[in-house]
Amino acid sequence: MTGSAQYPLLFLDVDGPLIPFGAASQEYPTYRIGPSSREADSNPLLDRIDPAYGPRLAALPCELVWATTWMADANECIAPRIGLPELAVVIWPEPSDVDERDERSGLHWKARGIVAWAAGRPFAWVDDEITDTDRAWVRGHHRGPALLHRVDPRRGLTEQDFDALDTWLRRTAGL
Repeated sequence: MTGSAQYPLLFLDVDGPLIPFGAASQEYPTYRIGPSSREADSNPLLDRIDPAYGPRLAALPCELVWATTWMADANECIAPRIGLPELAVVIWPEPSDVDERDERSGLHWKARGIVAWAAGRPFAWVDDEITDTDRAWVRGHHRGPALLHRVDPRRGLTEQDFDALDTWLRRTAGL
């Protein structure tokens, strides 16, 4: 359901949620739908991505947005591999003094950018580095509903993660 403004946003990290750190390389067969790139061909971590993630993510009632250091490379290397269309990408600003202060206080460096991008719209943020500090900050700085969903980076997205996201997104979208 990607792309509909009536649905909440889902900000998606890659390393940890889609590329689990505890998975063995070559766990899934090479799976390419679209054109390949040098990065996709040379990065053995991409073989850890479960191709079933794409259809599961596309079935969620949300607008998917990449929120990853992969930035636009996620559309070139990850999306075709799992059958997703090109997605919007959060462009991260250059680090600043504010970021350094946030880091000292325990706030994730992505939090400000995600809240700004959402601009009051309901959102879920899926990442492996979310903390209670991030949840508290978002509650105080975002006027709409938000779910900050931490994924175990050793396992990546699981059935329980998809169930929790689907339940929250449907409830938030009024479905």
